[in-house]
Amino acid sequence: MSETSIGAPGSARRYLHSLWLLSARDLRVRYATSWLGYLWSVLDPLLMSLIYWFVFTQVFSRTVGEQPYIVFLISALLPWVWFNSAVTDFTRAFSRDSKLVRSTAIPRSIWVNRIVLSKGIEFLCSLPVLAAFAIFAGATVSWQLLWFPVGVLLQAVLLVGLGLLVAPLCALYADLERTTRLILRVLFYASPIIYAGSDLPGAFGEFAAANPLFGIFSLYRVAFFPDQWNPTEILGAVLVSALILVLGVLVFRRLEPAVLKEL
Repeated sequence: MSETSIGAPGSARRYLHSLWLLSARDLRVRYATSWLGYLWSVLDPLLMSLIYWFVFTQVFSRTVGEQPYIVFLISALLPWVWFNSAVTDFTRAFSRDSKLVRSTAIPRSIWVNRIVLSKGIEFLCSLPVLAAFAIFAGATVSWQLLWFPVGVLLQAVLLVGLGLLVAPLCALYADLERTTRLILRVLFYASPIIYAGSDLPGAFGEFAAANPLFGIFSLYRVAFFPDQWNPTEILGAVLVSALILVLGVLVFRRLEPAVLKEL
C-alpha cells in the first residue's frame, strides 16, 4: 500500500489505518489457534446467562428484572463482557507490547483504542445470540431499538476514558493490575446486570446515576423493555463518561513520558 493511500505521518487517516491493523492483529492472534474461534466470544456470557436464569427462575423466586428474563440478562451481560475484557486488557496495554510502544512514532493512545475497538468488534459479533434468544423467548422489539447504537457509542467513550487512565497507571504501579480486577468483580454486582436500576431499594437507587453502566445498559435494554428508560441514569452516564474521558486525556498526557521511561 502506498504512502499517500494511508495518509501522511501524524494524520488522522494514518492513525485510523494503524488502529485498524492493530485491532485486526489482536483478533487474528486471539482466534488463530482456537478451534471454536468466534464462539469463544459468546460462550462465556451465554453460560453466565443460563446459570443466572436457572438460579433466579428455577431455584429462587425471582423478584428482579423483567420477563423474558433470559433476554433481560443477555442484553446486559454481552456489553458487560466487552467492558470487563477491555478494562482487564488495559492493565497490560503497554507492557504486553513494550518494544513496539517505545519504537513506533504513532500516538501511544492507539494502544488503548485498539483494545476498545477489537473488544467492541467481538461484542458486535455476539449480538446474533441476543437476537436469537429474543426470537426464541418471544420478546417484543420497539422503535427504541434505535437507542442501541447510542449505547454502543457511549460505552466506547467510557472505555476510551478508562483506558487512558488505567493503562499508564498500571504501567507505573504494578499493584494496580490486581486492584483493577478486584474492582471489576465488585462492579459486576454494583451494575444492573442481574437486576434493574428500579429494583434497588431506598437510597441505593439515588446513587445509580453515578455508575455510568446503569444508563448505558438501559439504552441496550429499552428496545425490549420500554420501562427501562430512565432519563436520570442516561444523563448521568453521558456526564460521567464525558468526565472520565476528559480526565483520562489529561492524565495520559501527563504520565506518558514517565511510562516511556518505565518501559
